Amino acid sequence: MAIESVSRRFAAVATLLVALFITGCVTTTDSRFSREEDHQKAVETYVQLATAYIGQGNVERARHHLDRALELAPESPSALATQGLIYHSDGEPELAEKSFRQAIAKDAGYTRARVYYGAFLYSQGRMEESRDQFRAASRDTEYSDRGSVFYNLGMTQERLGQLDEAIVSYRRASELSRGDARSLLSLSRVMVESGDLAGAARYYDRLLLIMQRNERLQHSPESLLTGIRIARYLGDGNQESSMVLQLKNKYPESVEYQQYKALISNDK
Repeated sequence: MAIESVSRRFAAVATLLVALFITGCVTTTDSRFSREEDHQKAVETYVQLATAYIGQGNVERARHHLDRALELAPESPSALATQGLIYHSDGEPELAEKSFRQAIAKDAGYTRARVYYGAFLYSQGRMEESRDQFRAASRDTEYSDRGSVFYNLGMTQERLGQLDEAIVSYRRASELSRGDARSLLSLSRVMVESGDLAGAARYYDRLLLIMQRNERLQHSPESLLTGIRIARYLGDGNQESSMVLQLKNKYPESVEYQQYKALISNDK
């Protein structure tokens, strides 16, 4: 944003000077700033294309566009962070980590690099480091996808056994994402695990309402077991029986069905 503001200001000055003096020197200055702006736009366009191809699983096309970005700007934080994604997909964790760290070193405020790095660390089982990256990323109030950042932070905290902290993060993710199903389910499940079934029931009801409105959303073993535990707490036999039947018929081999059988066995 700052670069664009400066560019517009110089462009306005150059236009005025051209009108007054008609000198080649002024024209050259204006062109220089225009070229710099075009240069930056080109880098970001190549990075965006590379990222899109990575998302589609087309790493070769992604690498082609990223190479163009790095040719134009070898130290671009966005290009270096995307390079880390490609190295990770290639099974080169050392190179991937080096690229992520270089991107953050070039611009500590480039939040997307921290998000990528945090996800990489999570995949490597380095939960404390992953949590720290997502925590740093969560402080960027201008980041466009803060809901996902808090959700990822919650996952790392949950893996570390920090359930109270995970609940706070999942709740914030739910607020920022306007109550998406993923955040509501994780929040409900962890609240059940922490013993707050009454609180979990409130969020789980919101999840069920979303599922009723969107027929593409279907119960998973995780959501069914969470619902069963809440229904048992509330004494809602009809809800419990319905969900048990779904879990048994749809996911008989799931870990959650085994957990359910252990649950009722313990009650006996």
